[in-house]
Amino acid sequence: MKRTTLLSLLLLTSFCFTQAQKNNNSKLSIKQIMQGDNFVGHLPSNAHWSADGKNILFNWNPENAFSDSLYTYNTASETTKKVGFEASYNLPSPYGIYNNDKSKKIYSKNGDVYMTTIASGEIIQITNTQDYEGNVHFTNNEQQIAYVSNKNIYTWDIKTGVTKQITDFNNGKEKDGNKRDEKDEWLHQDQLALFDVLSERKAKKDRQDYFDKKEALKAPLPIYSEGKSIQNQHISPDGKYVSYLMVEREDNKGTITPHYVTESGYTEDQHTRSKVGNKPDTYELFIYDIENRKTYPVALDNLEGLDYIPEYTKDYPDKTYKNDNRIGYISGPIWNKDGSKAVLDINTNDYKDRWIVLLNTEDGTVTNLDHQHDIAWIAGPGIGGYRGGELGWMPDDKSIWFQSEKTGYSHLYTLNTTNKKSKALTSGDFEIYNPKIANDKKHWYFTANKTHPGDRQFYRMSLNGGKMEQLTSKTGRNDVTLSPDEKQMAILYSYANQPTELYIKENPIYNKNAVAKQVTHSTTKDFEAYDWRAPEFITFKANDGANVHARIYKPATEVKNKGAIIFVHGAGYLQNAHKWWSSYFREYMFHNILVDNGYTVLDIDYRGSAGYGRDWRTGIYRHMGGKDLSDQVDGAAYLVNEHGIDKDKIGIYGGSYGGFITLMGMFNEADTFTAGAAIRSVGDWAAYNHGYTARILNTPTTDSLAYRKSSPIYFADGLEGDLLILHGMVDDNVHFQDMVRLSQKLIELGKTNWEMAVYPVERHGFVEPSSWTDEYTRIFNLFNESLLGKKN
Repeated sequence: MKRTTLLSLLLLTSFCFTQAQKNNNSKLSIKQIMQGDNFVGHLPSNAHWSADGKNILFNWNPENAFSDSLYTYNTASETTKKVGFEASYNLPSPYGIYNNDKSKKIYSKNGDVYMTTIASGEIIQITNTQDYEGNVHFTNNEQQIAYVSNKNIYTWDIKTGVTKQITDFNNGKEKDGNKRDEKDEWLHQDQLALFDVLSERKAKKDRQDYFDKKEALKAPLPIYSEGKSIQNQHISPDGKYVSYLMVEREDNKGTITPHYVTESGYTEDQHTRSKVGNKPDTYELFIYDIENRKTYPVALDNLEGLDYIPEYTKDYPDKTYKNDNRIGYISGPIWNKDGSKAVLDINTNDYKDRWIVLLNTEDGTVTNLDHQHDIAWIAGPGIGGYRGGELGWMPDDKSIWFQSEKTGYSHLYTLNTTNKKSKALTSGDFEIYNPKIANDKKHWYFTANKTHPGDRQFYRMSLNGGKMEQLTSKTGRNDVTLSPDEKQMAILYSYANQPTELYIKENPIYNKNAVAKQVTHSTTKDFEAYDWRAPEFITFKANDGANVHARIYKPATEVKNKGAIIFVHGAGYLQNAHKWWSSYFREYMFHNILVDNGYTVLDIDYRGSAGYGRDWRTGIYRHMGGKDLSDQVDGAAYLVNEHGIDKDKIGIYGGSYGGFITLMGMFNEADTFTAGAAIRSVGDWAAYNHGYTARILNTPTTDSLAYRKSSPIYFADGLEGDLLILHGMVDDNVHFQDMVRLSQKLIELGKTNWEMAVYPVERHGFVEPSSWTDEYTRIFNLFNESLLGKKN
């Protein structure tokens, strides 16, 4: 790419891949690796056990069919076979709810409700309708099954088979009874006094109304939502109370994404998300007392710190901060086993607080149990999802367990709901993932990255905490699903240069000499013909003294060209300098091509990445493109100082958040990066979605300084090196409009050393191999020409 190159929108046309590969010295071709799963192999996923523990079920596609299918591995015969459509359709869902003794399981599948008896395997279909029935749960001391259909809760009696409607939600307003004013009431009474026929008719009507009202008392109480949506309907275990969320949705303006290449031949518009700064929805939790036929709200005005005003508002002394109702989504109630207690998990709409409270269903009051606060935003494994965090009851039915970043890392805690005393069960500079109480009610099972931030192992630990007993041994990622009796483990395992495969292993608790046995073999012969590199896992010092984790790929001395490429992973809060098979597997293979051609490649888990605790996660608060960018710059300095890289031969690339960092690097660190390829990039955070962006930068109207510091479009004048922008035109995540706006800014600034390649049929995640191939061929050519002076 020449610095004098004029803007060109490069649409997908026929491309001479033979010509594009003339400077490629690798045995691999870009076209080959960009076939994705068809080149690597279709890997197993979603492993789960049959209810009887005799089979492992998983999704797989060893035949390279149109899509994955369900497969089963029989533990007795040690054979694997494909499950046909009819058999798969009739299998129980891997999800669902067990009763307390785990003899029965209820679930929703294909929109209908089922119950299976574990011992016999018998399946009873409870509903068979065209409507969707879901949110199944036990009630009335496990004698009935509750489910939701068309907003309302129904129960099905296990013994009698009787179905009963419990709620009657109406979208309109409650009628006022046609109340008369003082004048009309006088006229009404005068008419009755004057005319006997009117008086007699009214008496008959009153008697009929009396019986109608008595009949109405047998039906569910009409509950009027007045246009608000009803969510999270749940009936208590004793069958006495219904809880439900009433949500008032705000009408936030959305964005239109035009589709130009369509079957119809016409441009078709897709209506997509709004932009950050939405007016928040209003959430209210209500209780319906079934026996007493009354509803009442759950009062949350006593939550600790509910009136909190964020610290960042001090930067705006002349602006009044207003957030009249900070209550965000309310998860729960989560009931204990005997149904005597329930807790709620509550988040705020500014994402800075999480409360766990005890709910009194009789009067709708709450008692504070745990308050988590972060001046940045609440998150971390098991903590701050869009619908609450990990939370459950301990076997004593008096204490709860939950996760918190109180110490700076997500750890496991218990809390007694009577005396409010909490206890940390795990501690250290590592994180806990997916905790589960064992069948014996005396132990925990969970995953943790205790040995290394990029190594996930499976552990058992005493219920009260203490020593963590490691049950897996292979370095990398071990996603374990225990058999129903917990004596065997199904493991989806991978290493950095070894794609995911399914293994089975006896639980070492029962057999200390157990060895994992590989069940699947998914990789293709073409993939196996290449000797894939395992990157070196390193740390380097950032300019503030922090240890930054990274993966480095080093070329052989005889081909080293003193050029380097820094790859920036996407999503921000994601981990890629780990020891398992990457979700960026195409990029991993591309890095092998780069190394074959003499480049050194550095893949950094910069500030904001997952796996390193709270401080690392929030290191980008109010300034994306700050420490997350300086970590890339410090990585470049590390390459120059420690690996003999020429400081004028460093390129950078990445997609989504990685594309954003690439733009910030090219605009703000021109002395560091000579060339950059920005894929599906954010150019202006004010144009991105609310749920992600408002956590990190607050909102444009309340914290405009954060958006000005963090958005590349404000720094475009700093572009000096060669920039390649690549974007899908139907991207409904990071809208194509974002790069159109940036291109206009670059044009107005008179910048000519950039190009844009657009992909008319691609969304945020590319699908077509031809698009992937074209995209990475252009990136390869960019680095060869800009860093090495090689013409293509």
